Amino acid sequence: MRTTITLDPDVAELVERAMRERRLSFKEAVNQALRDGLRPPGAAVPIRTLSLGGPKPGVDLHHANRLVSDIEDDELARKLEMRK
Repeated sequence: MRTTITLDPDVAELVERAMRERRLSFKEAVNQALRDGLRPPGAAVPIRTLSLGGPKPGVDLHHANRLVSDIEDDELARKLEMRK
């Protein structure tokens, strides 16, 4: 349906921000905002998923959490060292 609406300045800013941040067209941003705002309370929210494929050969995912933790620790130590 094609229609004309007048947006309040604060709403227009929210739509423009959504357009920038999510790389949406005006139509997409307004439709998504209306869907989100008019969805009945407690209704299921559809979630788009993306397949990232399987693990690459030679990558052991059994220790991924430890690896992430080690990387975060190293980054924190680097930032603390820079403050000295």
